[in-house]
Amino acid sequence: MTNTPNRESAEERDDLIEGTHGTGLAGPKGPPPSRGVARSAAGGAHFAPPRLSGRWWPVFLRNLLVWKKLAIPSLVGNIAEPLMWLVAFGYGMGALVGQVTIATPQGNMAVPYILFLASGSICMSAMNAASFEALYSAFSRMHVQKTWDGIMNAPVSLDDVVLAEMLWAGFKALFSVTAIMAVMLGLGISHSPKLLLAWPVLLGVGITFSCIALVFNALAQGYDFFTYYFTLFLTPMMFLSGVFFPREQLPGVVRAISDWLPLTNAVELVRPLFMDQWPEQAWLHAAVLLAYTVAAFWLALALTRKRFAR
Repeated sequence: MTNTPNRESAEERDDLIEGTHGTGLAGPKGPPPSRGVARSAAGGAHFAPPRLSGRWWPVFLRNLLVWKKLAIPSLVGNIAEPLMWLVAFGYGMGALVGQVTIATPQGNMAVPYILFLASGSICMSAMNAASFEALYSAFSRMHVQKTWDGIMNAPVSLDDVVLAEMLWAGFKALFSVTAIMAVMLGLGISHSPKLLLAWPVLLGVGITFSCIALVFNALAQGYDFFTYYFTLFLTPMMFLSGVFFPREQLPGVVRAISDWLPLTNAVELVRPLFMDQWPEQAWLHAAVLLAYTVAAFWLALALTRKRFAR
């Protein structure tokens, strides 16, 4: 996996007037500019409850308008790598492995390796797409181009900007996995009608990892810092969460740790849907992802407030 700045950063050199045209960010109505308010509030209580409003929507729309300039190259870049993983491992290694045996509520079941890998790799794709957007692109807007500073000269608070970035990264992840799922359906990997439920689950997975990535975005002083996030957190999690092989192969202690990783719980929700089954203990896996989302968003918001209060 390459850790290069998101290709959309170059397109975001437009000024705030172009970036906010038609979004309502720079209108004459509304309270005075909120930059000073954001600073004083952050200095008073970084961990105060989020103060959110509907003003996140113009920021979200601004990101969408900028992204439309490079929508096709961005989509190709986001789906090329997971599809290469799928072809190389699913069809290459799958020809050697054949089938894998996994535990289900109905007992052990043998499934084709290509199906096993596809159901895990699409969760990994949601994780990667959301992480890249909430790290490289968000950092460019926040620190390099100072887009957030310009936005907060309009009546938009820092809390709303962070919320918009989180939801935008989740949307980018959903857009990518939708294209990947369409390819999987075309290849005949799965035709389960329950895949319709995987769509909102994958949106939630993207939002969860966008919140986690925004924590590192708030701490970063440069793009190189994100290497630690990918190398020390995302990469080990890919191999411990049952994406490439059943977690039953792991030692007991490692598997106990794996049970609480966000990617593990995402895979446990999505994989049964690919197999036309209902997830076991779906409420527990959803609760774990929700807990990560809420805790990470609150922490990311607090760290971002602290950064802007300097």
